[in-house]
Formats: sequence, C-alpha cells, structure tokens
Amino acid sequence: MKITQLTVDTLKRAQERFEETLNQMSAAEANTMPAPLIKSVTWLIWHTARELDFQISDLNQTQPLWLAAGWSDKFALDLPDDTEDWRHTPEEAAKVVVTDKNLLLDYLTASVNLTNTYLETVEEEQLSEVIDKSWTPPVTRQVRLVSAVDDAVMHSGQAVYTRRLVIGK
Repeated sequence: MKITQLTVDTLKRAQERFEETLNQMSAAEANTMPAPLIKSVTWLIWHTARELDFQISDLNQTQPLWLAAGWSDKFALDLPDDTEDWRHTPEEAAKVVVTDKNLLLDYLTASVNLTNTYLETVEEEQLSEVIDKSWTPPVTRQVRLVSAVDDAVMHSGQAVYTRRLVIGK
C-alpha cells in the first residue's frame, strides 16, 4: 500500500461527514451562523473545498478549479476570488450563502478528487521536498498535505457541531 492511501482514506471520511451533515439540513439551515464566531455549515464546506483546491493546485502548479472550472461564476459570491477565507471575519463568512446544496457538494467532490488524484501520483521521495521557505521551519510537501487534510477533518467535525446548534440533532 502506498503511504498516501491513509491520507486518501482520512479525507474520504471528512467528505462523508460533510455530506451527511449537509443532507440533514435545509439550505437555509446550512447557511445559518448560530453565533458570530461559529461559521455556517455552508462556509465550512466551501472553505474546505477551496482550501483543498488551492493547496493542491499550487502543488500541481496549475490554476485552481475555482477559476479553471468556473466555480467562482457558479457560486457568484460577494467576495473577491482571491479572498483569504481562512481569515474571514464573521461578516465575510456570512457572505458565503448557497441555495443549491448540490453545487456545494459538487465543488467539494471536485476538490477531493483533485486531492486524491494528486495523492495517487505523488512519489514518496517527493514528500520531503521543501516547497515553502517562508516559514520556520520550511514547509515540505508532506507538511502541506497533512495540513490540508487535517483542516478538512477539523472542519467536518465543526460542521457536525454547527448542525447540532442549528437544528438540535
């Protein structure tokens, strides 16, 4: 078994948690921020999809799906394409409103598929390659991948918590 298969399986569980959570909510419920500092399920899924998309596209040295596949136009959010969503204020996060839950899940699926394809093709010796020297210590390909998948897992758990706050189950 390739070492990255564990990462693929971990990401699959996060995706399943997101899907199950969203399927238990209406679009209006999913867009609800139950408290100013608790982001909506919609934001959590959108941010995770974007984070995977942008991080993996950077590793692939390709344009993110957000732009290349037209997701920006499909979502038509009142946010710039280069928004740093990981720094969103509650007001910015509240702008991530989606009426079509399938659109949200389709973007998540596309981003997960992009990630899995990358994980299937990356060679083990590439994982230790330094890809960003602006951090101390410098960031390796492996660290970037672990960070992206860890973020997806964390946010999928937050989505479950947010769903419970919004609809009580």
